[in-house]
Amino acid sequence: MRAVAVTAMGGPGVLRVVEWPDPVPAPGEVLVRVRAACVQPADLATRAGMIPGLPEPPFLPGWDFAGEVVGVGEGVTGHCPGDRVAGMVPWYLTRGTVGAYAEYVAADRDWLVAVPDGIDAATAATVPLNALTARQALDLMALAPGSALLVTGVSGAVGGFAAQLAARAGHRVVGVGSQDDEAWVDGLGLAEVLPRSVDLAEVGPFPAVLDAVPVGPPAAAAVADAGTLVTTRPTPPLDPARKVRQEVVMARIDRPMLAELFAEVAAGRLRTRVAASLPLAEAAYAHRLVQAGRLRGKIVLMP
Repeated sequence: MRAVAVTAMGGPGVLRVVEWPDPVPAPGEVLVRVRAACVQPADLATRAGMIPGLPEPPFLPGWDFAGEVVGVGEGVTGHCPGDRVAGMVPWYLTRGTVGAYAEYVAADRDWLVAVPDGIDAATAATVPLNALTARQALDLMALAPGSALLVTGVSGAVGGFAAQLAARAGHRVVGVGSQDDEAWVDGLGLAEVLPRSVDLAEVGPFPAVLDAVPVGPPAAAAVADAGTLVTTRPTPPLDPARKVRQEVVMARIDRPMLAELFAEVAAGRLRTRVAASLPLAEAAYAHRLVQAGRLRGKIVLMP
């Protein structure tokens, strides 16, 4: 099959189209023809060699994918050829032996959920990693009913999902986002939107902060003493005297949770967006676009 591999650690140019062995579903696995694979910041960090414990190249990047079932391994029930599915490669476990930048993925059945009618493959590929991260970040916070919450990066995927989920749960959500993205941000259910230029030390303090970007110390300055700070990457520890609970969220596969999130997307209660869909062979260009930033939505590769 055709795939895009990281052939060396470095810039986008190290991504090359390669011939990769066709995957065969083992017992408990489902063979999926990939129709869309989402480009994530984690893919850029992997390609650049910024993730500890990476394998020697070549290896396959890619977490999120959507497509259709073409075969199942022994013992698999609930998935049949032709079914539309989406899922998340637990890349921190597979380390490139399986990656979404490919024409086919042999996926553990627990990685997959059905894609509801009305959601196209490109849109479906934007949901798993980012929506699970957002939902699980909020679960880590264990917010009391009607809490106030600050979320950075609400124009982005994780921050946008988290803001919507928190607002729907009845919390008062203040978001930090792009000033030139009002049409999107205004539809997230936020109580207030702050520009990126705001000094977060001058707002709040908030009992809980989700630093989805993360911006680091500025977001930490907005959390109240004895509050909770959740980040999407490790950030510097705070003064112990402040008694702030610091957590780092790493999305874990949770099929029932992911199915619920897809149901919310299908019902129009949870919004996501695609900035551009590109051929798989343009993965290097896709990485350059993500690296440049200021995108309105996710970049999706279409094998």
